[in-house]
Amino acid sequence: MKAKLYIPLVLFVALVGFLAVGLNLDPHEVPSPLINKPAPAFELPLLSDPNKSFSSESMKGQVWVLNVWASWCISCREEHPVLLEMAQQQALPLIGLDYKDQRADATARLSREGNPYRLSAFDAKGRVGIDYGVYGVPETYIIDKAGIIRLKHTGPLTPEVLTKTIYPLIRELNKA
Repeated sequence: MKAKLYIPLVLFVALVGFLAVGLNLDPHEVPSPLINKPAPAFELPLLSDPNKSFSSESMKGQVWVLNVWASWCISCREEHPVLLEMAQQQALPLIGLDYKDQRADATARLSREGNPYRLSAFDAKGRVGIDYGVYGVPETYIIDKAGIIRLKHTGPLTPEVLTKTIYPLIRELNKA
């Protein structure tokens, strides 16, 4: 009979333990099952010219960044100056993936605010985004010379993320 009295206490302690662990997690660090796995291959039309296309296979042999963005994304606007700075550094190819967007809205935004991308692929229906596990924008992927995803950053890039995470990883991957 006394054992039944301890069951609610044990359940309460376990629940508090789970809550404590959850509160100590960083919400920007979303684990991706694609880390250290081949990046999903895709071919999409260019945002700037629907008659031309971009294939992720064309990036094999070089380290590159895939930045998922959209004109309707508020956080993407916050991130945009960081991407412009990154493009000026010319540390590696910065490829945009315009996600679930309207072509006219996206091209107008890049014309108005500056275009940091070497090119942007146009993923109007979000199918490539689904393959990459995108659940919100912006998201940024670092892909190595062999086509393996080495980093997924969820949320807007910041100068701190560039200096502490992105640039050191790029230097390491370019050595290999």
